[in-house]
Amino acid sequence: MKTYNAKPGEVERKWYVVDAEGMVLGRLASFVASRLRGKHKAAFTPYVDTGDFIIIVNAEKVRLTGKKMTDKLYHHHTTYMGGLRTINARDLLVKKPERVVELAVKRMLPANSLGRAQYRKLKVYAGTAHPHEAQQPVPLQVS
Repeated sequence: MKTYNAKPGEVERKWYVVDAEGMVLGRLASFVASRLRGKHKAAFTPYVDTGDFIIIVNAEKVRLTGKKMTDKLYHHHTTYMGGLRTINARDLLVKKPERVVELAVKRMLPANSLGRAQYRKLKVYAGTAHPHEAQQPVPLQVS
């Protein structure tokens, strides 16, 4: 009996929409990362992108537990001398709420070209509106 390995051309991808209102950030991110990788499918192959497209709405209403709102820091560098910039989670949620969810999911994906391809299938929006109605996304309950 041979083991089935998915080929990139054989993968069937679906579109799902997830409402992040009131959800804990880490639980949401781990669920979405697993779906982006395709681990929920019987044809999962570690070296092939078998995941689905995920649309996350209401990213501004995501929850962080404990003191993470003030203590969790996000860093980026401007590439200029002394250009390290730091912002806490509360300020980033006000300024760019999509970025908080995107970073949480991106850091749970593989750090290689396959992970970058899987990350491109993630669409995050601060409000309830999104421009992907033509793909007919199905609502997905996060368990």
